[in-house]
Amino acid sequence: MPDDTIHVCYCGNKKIFRGLLLSALSLAMRTKRPLHLYILSMDLHEQNPAFLPFSENQIDILNAALREFNPQSVAEQRDLRDLYLTMQQHNKNARNMYTPYAQLRLYLTELDNIPDKIIYLDVDTMCMKDIGELYDIDISAYEYGAVIDNIGRVWTDKHYCNSGVLLLNLPKIRETHLFERVRRRICEKWMWMPDQSALHEFGSARLYLPRKFNEQSRKLRDDTVIKHFCKGIKVYLILPLSYNVKQWERKKVHKKLKYFCFDDIYEKFDELEQKYDMDK
Repeated sequence: MPDDTIHVCYCGNKKIFRGLLLSALSLAMRTKRPLHLYILSMDLHEQNPAFLPFSENQIDILNAALREFNPQSVAEQRDLRDLYLTMQQHNKNARNMYTPYAQLRLYLTELDNIPDKIIYLDVDTMCMKDIGELYDIDISAYEYGAVIDNIGRVWTDKHYCNSGVLLLNLPKIRETHLFERVRRRICEKWMWMPDQSALHEFGSARLYLPRKFNEQSRKLRDDTVIKHFCKGIKVYLILPLSYNVKQWERKKVHKKLKYFCFDDIYEKFDELEQKYDMDK
């Protein structure tokens, strides 16, 4: 029988485990096929005491949660500390508004036993429909697929994409050396949104995906597959005001965003939190 597993990559550290668990639960609860999650992390406690990899206990909790919905699903953590430190010794973007963990996805092409096709998701994403709808898109002629950035299209370039959801074709990326060039640019030049901007600069074969795969606005649509809880702008009277509500800020999700479509996921999360020590 053909392998129908959907491969997904997250990056992060121990501190944001609850966000990772919520996002992963949304995948598991909305998707019928087995999931294989690749969790990229590392220990950088010398830079910041909070920069620690997910604990073995947290990965065990994640696996237990996934297998409630499909016994074939699995999550594994990869330690990229040595690789990151070796390749990014002179990284001019090691300290900016984003943590170094956001750059770990750029090392997927350097890892063993990684599938040719993989979805990358920011931790602040929640799945509303079957993620297979995204995974099954033909990406064979492209390096990656991405959705236009809701803010960047106005302030940067109409073709500027958001990198919080990426459908990656790793053989093509290796062929064009895209990630190598992006990593080099990050080392050479400080940027406000480093790897996202470098991907825009060097990407030569990009598939523009429908917004339903990375909905960045406040309004959810009937066809939304992935909601991205990224920073946004709301116009109040004539003033543009920024907001930044994450899915783990449940009261704000209910009160400010008026989202109640994730309540079944919150309920399952609460069950797990009562059962396990998530901070261990």
